[in-house]
Amino acid sequence: MPTPVSPTSLLMSDAFSPWDDALKFELFSERPQPTLSVPEQIAAELAQRILAGKPGPGERIAEQQVADEFKVSRGPVREAIRLLEREGLATVLPRRGAVVTELSAHEVAELFEIRTALFALVVQKIAAALPPDLEVALESGIRRLEALATLPDGGSAYAETVYKLLIVVARSCDNLRLQQMLGALSLQTLRYSKLGLASVERRQKSVQLWRDTLDALRRGNVELAVKLSQQRIIESGAEALRSLA
Repeated sequence: MPTPVSPTSLLMSDAFSPWDDALKFELFSERPQPTLSVPEQIAAELAQRILAGKPGPGERIAEQQVADEFKVSRGPVREAIRLLEREGLATVLPRRGAVVTELSAHEVAELFEIRTALFALVVQKIAAALPPDLEVALESGIRRLEALATLPDGGSAYAETVYKLLIVVARSCDNLRLQQMLGALSLQTLRYSKLGLASVERRQKSVQLWRDTLDALRRGNVELAVKLSQQRIIESGAEALRSLA
């Protein structure tokens, strides 16, 4: 006879699914779609494509082509490009127009330094009393990371799951401004995270740090939980730098 599945196991396996479905890799994800202006809707769609690698770094964003696709004039497209430029995803060059921002070592260092500090603050806020629903979501998300860590082509999905886990944790810290800042920063670093988590070896080290961090949170060891979180982000940033080099 098959081994019966306990209600706790079912809860753990399903706990991350609602977050997986709800969280999108797009700009303005914290706002309902009907409230977005036309330029914001265009920017959100273009951002998703850039984060998926199409178009890639250095490739041109053709204004007229985008305008034709969305059936708008070039004015809303220009505004959408300005929004992408503000988020660090597009660069407007003289006489060439808009291109997808190139990945750079300088930007990696800056983004991951800020991300390390912000997430450390989030961990400090939740560590004093780990919410039970967050513990279940983290356990489920980490189990997913453990499965993706060993897949040769699991790097992109792993980085996207990490992004969602960061948002899940941030939303539990009861600080809306901190949630928004970390969400925007995590979106900007997603392209670099995919570089830093491309190898099986790096992902296995990363997921072990996630597991150790959760264990520290369960024991109420705030200092260790913060230290492990910082180590994980710093090491991913360093690997992204090595990949760029």
